[in-house]
Amino acid sequence: MPKNKGKGGKNKKRGKNEGVDGEEKRELLFKEDGQEYAQVVRMLGNGRCEATCIDGVKRMCHIRGKMHKKVWISAGDLVLVGLRDYQDDKADIILKYYAEEARLLKAYGELPDTIKLSEGIDDDADDGLEDLIEFEDEDIDRI
Repeated sequence: MPKNKGKGGKNKKRGKNEGVDGEEKRELLFKEDGQEYAQVVRMLGNGRCEATCIDGVKRMCHIRGKMHKKVWISAGDLVLVGLRDYQDDKADIILKYYAEEARLLKAYGELPDTIKLSEGIDDDADDGLEDLIEFEDEDIDRI
């Protein structure tokens, strides 16, 4: 059997190093005509998701092919969507904003204050969970 030289396949895809945590520095893109900021509510599968746009409309969004299986989108992410002229209830996801970019957009006043950005899980939040459940010695002996 020939030895794998690593010319292609998943080994080549894994070999890319793109800065810290896969994020590379890029220019911050603002919305233009026919585009809107949106926050993903839930993932639906098959490259689709449900997102609430800044204008208050809930839209079914489609992840464009360039981003499909390369940029992972989850609930709570801030995205830039392209609105469709012929379907108001559907849109296409153009760009996913990283957490730092979303904070900058909010600081520039592009996003309203009502938008809650997902900051990730804090380590302090886990410490509080340990105090919620208390076991007595009698309960443990019964088990």
